[in-house]
Amino acid sequence: MKSRNLISALMIAGGLVAASNVMADAVIFSNDGSVILGVHDEGHLNVSDPFGTTSTVNAGGVVGLAYQFPTGGYQDATAPGCLCEGWGVSVTDTSTATSHSGWGNVADGGTSNLTLDSFNTDAAAGSGSFATSSVFLTSLPGLNVTQAYSPADTAGNVLFKDVVTITNDTGATLDDLRFVRVMDWDVPPTEFSEFVTIQGTATTTFLERSHDNGFDSSDPLLEGGPLDGATADVDFVDDGPADHGAYFRFNFGSLADGESFSFTTFYGAAGSEAAALAAIGAESIELFSLGQSNGDPSGGTPATFIFGFAGVGGTPVIPEDPPTVPEPSMILLMGLGLAGFGAARIRRRRTS
Repeated sequence: MKSRNLISALMIAGGLVAASNVMADAVIFSNDGSVILGVHDEGHLNVSDPFGTTSTVNAGGVVGLAYQFPTGGYQDATAPGCLCEGWGVSVTDTSTATSHSGWGNVADGGTSNLTLDSFNTDAAAGSGSFATSSVFLTSLPGLNVTQAYSPADTAGNVLFKDVVTITNDTGATLDDLRFVRVMDWDVPPTEFSEFVTIQGTATTTFLERSHDNGFDSSDPLLEGGPLDGATADVDFVDDGPADHGAYFRFNFGSLADGESFSFTTFYGAAGSEAAALAAIGAESIELFSLGQSNGDPSGGTPATFIFGFAGVGGTPVIPEDPPTVPEPSMILLMGLGLAGFGAARIRRRRTS
């Protein structure tokens, strides 16, 4: 059984009650309730749905990333078929020249080499808005990964942000700090036959590997390669239709003892590609994937699902508040033409 250091808090201020219920797993909602995430206590998606929020039969009572379709019911784009969504971290301990990795992915053995430190959420009543996971590598206890999920700041109601912070308290410098996020798109209403887009690879300096294999391992030390070889390490638009997804592996370099590195992952969905691209621009996302059904890949209706990153050494793929939303072919040209580097967000952790 997983070790849990669980802390419950009830804060009352100014007559308002804010509950932080520590529990296993959470289903959280966007501000307007149109998008929901199912978050495991170790930070990966695809959890059993205790509230019956998703309507698609193919999701099997599981919530990963779901969107409220025009019919009124939620349908999920990561839970149908394979519960293939997860993350992983790996480092080399310079004091021992030993590599360590750990990951969370239901389809990749659940979790490996992770010990749960804490999981906090307000989702006990089925209408939560945040979930924060903190874990450390069992074989290297000073390497801590915190993921704080909440609605995004400026993208209206269609995106969640996951602020990922990796902290080194091992007593030694860690080299080759790698991080993987991988997911299999199964986009309704044509689950297992979708079009996938990836943009931003040319300018994301920390990106080490990317492709369309959403079934790949979350272990950064083990990668099987793309399903479609044409998607390896390049931008592409509307690849498919096929049963595939998105894989991203970053290498953040060295992390000194006492330092932390932070970046942001985004998940969301919108009723069209135009709305999805506007949300991506509003959050200055540097690298992203879109998942769209096999029906209207150019327009992205009835839903376009979003998976992206910021703070990973890139530049925004889409300018904030563009006068017009570009077509996918224009995004490709923009991505190839962008220059410059995003600043690395390594900071010294403050101690009290």
